[in-house]
Amino acid sequence: MFREMRRKKQALSEQRTADIMRTGTSGVLALAEDGGYPYAVPISYVYDDNNEKIYFHCAKAGHKLELIQKNAKASFCVVDQDQVVPEMYTSYFRSAIAFGEIRVLTEEQEKRTAIEKLALKYAPDDTGERRRKTISQAWSRLCMLEMTILHMTGKEAMELIKEEE
Repeated sequence: MFREMRRKKQALSEQRTADIMRTGTSGVLALAEDGGYPYAVPISYVYDDNNEKIYFHCAKAGHKLELIQKNAKASFCVVDQDQVVPEMYTSYFRSAIAFGEIRVLTEEQEKRTAIEKLALKYAPDDTGERRRKTISQAWSRLCMLEMTILHMTGKEAMELIKEEE
């Protein structure tokens, strides 16, 4: 179902790929748009490597939700490094991409668990009391999305591979 990477020497290990997903601060979510055009949007997220899930938050209405309801298949890309090297007409990149299906979390406890994970990622030093208060204030307009990862891969520039050797 998923294509094999053409330049296999540039493939990252599963662990390195997961590390990129875990430590990245934003990524690009790509969905199938009406009329065949892809719709890609930058978004914050949290990667749950224990369950092979990615969680996102959004408003309860909007373009993303409409597209997901029509077609749950998605990809999500995180760029770990992108150092432009003008004299070589290239960039030294490292990135990861996940493919999967998205669903809207409807049960209160799964939604709360997901937003807690997201909050802990972006404000790890915040108090539990303040986190719960902030979540409660936004709760009525909050929608949580869960992407179940079916395939994930990572890739880096050959120059970065050579540096590590």
